[in-house]
This record gives sequence, C-alpha cells and structure tokens, in this order.
Amino acid sequence: MRREDFDQLPEAVCNYLQYIDVIKAKSSKTVCEYASDLRLFFRYVVRSKGLVPADTPLEKIDISKLDVEFIGSVTLNDAFSFLIYCKDKRGNNSTTRARKVVSIRRFFDYMYNKQHLIDHNPMSELESPVKKKTLPKYLTLEQSLDLLGCIDGQNKERDYCIITLFLNCGMRLSELVGLNLSDIKSDNTVKITGKGNKERTVYLNDACIAAIEAYLKVRPVDGVKDKKALFISRNMRRLNPRSVENIVTHFLQKAGLDGYSVHKLRHTAATLMYQHGNVDILLIKSILGHENLSTTEIYTHVVNEQLRNAVDSNPLNNVKKD
Repeated sequence: MRREDFDQLPEAVCNYLQYIDVIKAKSSKTVCEYASDLRLFFRYVVRSKGLVPADTPLEKIDISKLDVEFIGSVTLNDAFSFLIYCKDKRGNNSTTRARKVVSIRRFFDYMYNKQHLIDHNPMSELESPVKKKTLPKYLTLEQSLDLLGCIDGQNKERDYCIITLFLNCGMRLSELVGLNLSDIKSDNTVKITGKGNKERTVYLNDACIAAIEAYLKVRPVDGVKDKKALFISRNMRRLNPRSVENIVTHFLQKAGLDGYSVHKLRHTAATLMYQHGNVDILLIKSILGHENLSTTEIYTHVVNEQLRNAVDSNPLNNVKKD
C-alpha cells in the first residue's frame, strides 16, 4: 500500500501509522505493510458483519469512515476468522499471517494502552501462527569464490564491490543501496542504516577496503545526479534495489548458481563467519543488525545440521549387528 492511499483508512488507523512512523521510527516499508494489513482486516470485518453485501469484493469496501465505536466492537473471533480467510482464500503462509497478527495486535495495543480509546484490548490473546523454521540457503566458500571470480564487464569494479560487501558484511539490499560516500569512514569502518533507521558500524576487512578503493577510482563524478550515493547507475543516479538484484542474479547465473538471491548472500556472510571464522554469535548479531538473538541463532543450526549430515554420511552408518 502506498502512502498516498492512506486516506482510504479510518482516522484512528492513520493516527497509528503516524505514531509508528514518527515516534517509533519504523521504516517506510514497515509502515506501508502495517497499513495494508489493517486495511484488509477492517474491510474483511465490515463484510463479515454484514454491513455490505456478502459478494462485495474487499477492494471495493470503503472503510475510511469507520469510527472508534466500530473498532471497539471488533472481537478476537473476528481476528481468528480473518486469519482463516487469509490462509484458505488468499493462500497466505504462516510467515505472512504472523505479520498480519503483529499488525493487528500492535494497533489494538496502541488504541487501548496509548490512546485509551477502547475499554479493553480484544487482541491481547491473539497468538501468531507457528512458523516453520527452515535453515537458510547460502553459498559455500568455494561457490562464493566462483561468484567473485566471474565478475566482469563495463562496471566490473562497481559490481565486484557490491558483491564483496554483501559476502563480507552481510548487508541487506536496502542497506547497501542506501550507502553514501560519507558512510565509508577513514578508520576502515562503514556506517550502515538498517531497519527503523537504526545505525550500526561494521569494520571493513581487507577485501572490502580493496574493492571500495578500486571502485572509487572509476566511480563517475561528472553529471552524477545523486552526489551522495556510493553506487551509481548508468543514468548517473543512485543504483536502485531492482538493478542490484539484476546485477547479482546475472553473476550468480554466470557462476552456475541458479536458485540463489541477494538475501542469500547475507546468509552466506553470516554462515561463513560462523563456520570459518569462529566468530561469536553475539558479534554476528551485531554485524547483521538483528534485533533478537534468536534470529541470529539459526546460523548455529546450519553448522549442527552439517555435523549431523557428516556423521550420517559415514559408510558404516547402516552397518548394524544382527
């Protein structure tokens, strides 16, 4: 959902979005995701309560005039019914439904605890669906070297620098695209602005320093429209996320590594640090900018899974005494 469409929302929801934007400093993407989730939820509730014909498409339902009284009448069962609808009719997986739960729960918490506009919080007991835990997909050390070794072309210094930063620093796509020249510090660190505009400092290793220096020697200067941006496109603008995805995908395919993505390079950086660098998991949490340690701990499971597979691959695995 785009910000210019926020006028489709009830006033209370708009006030909440402004709160998480200004006070909680949530990213623009997060604010728009919450807006989309809440719009869908209230449209569903309006239809399920029979306030519009049952066959009315959700996108045609006007919720802009919903008041606090209506919001206060929403029940926990309404939320359960909505989540069933999302699963059965919209095909939402547990991760997508869990995000919708967070959006709904936090909005009602705001209405009850922050604004005191409703006399109870009907969503205090709303639980998130159990999310299936999957091990992250990542490149091995050899595959990472193959990827770096195949980078060529007119912008090889830029593209090599981009992939080197992904593989060594574990940046998110938005973080890399948002890098400015001033973020590269003289003490060989980089300032990264992550989710919720939270800043963190990451030290650059020799590979990153060399790649940045090589790129800066050829980085365009004349005619650049965004002079602050570190990575410049052929149109002399800041390189956008889609372009970076296309660059990474191109070289992954060239290296014969189909099925991987930009985000998998972030997983690769974390996994290689943990596997080969004996890096403490708390340090990896800091480097990646994770809010919760549980998010980072998945990389310890990667190693445990490999250890188990190594033992299972022993040729004596199936030899049993009669």
